[in-house]
Amino acid sequence: MANREMASDVKVTPALNRASITSNTTTNGTWIDTQGFGSVFFSIQSDTITDGTYTPLIEDADASNQSDAAAVADTFLSVTEASVAFVAADDNKTKKIAYTGGKRYVRLSLVSTGVTSGGGIGATAVLGHPGLGAVA
Repeated sequence: MANREMASDVKVTPALNRASITSNTTTNGTWIDTQGFGSVFFSIQSDTITDGTYTPLIEDADASNQSDAAAVADTFLSVTEASVAFVAADDNKTKKIAYTGGKRYVRLSLVSTGVTSGGGIGATAVLGHPGLGAVA
């Protein structure tokens, strides 16, 4: 039974606008600024997926223009990106992956392969453990 309030302990922000992906491509998400927070994870939600594989790609950077962006090593992720990939059997599911690296900016993108008709996917970033107390 839930009896505690946690909304003031997290910040929820769009990471990848829900979109229908209909080709083999990389769909870039939004860079998330983690300043002031001690943790971040991505919640990835699917709609109907007719074919293909949609694998998250997590990147991080310290530069405000992300000129130093690079793919994150698996040691800085809660699970491997491949383990939270979506396939046609994953209609209307939610999967999550957490980032534990030390860079200020982080982004989730989706790499789609084997796509002919596609599927709909979006993601939300949840930032937690705020350094200065309650989150507005």
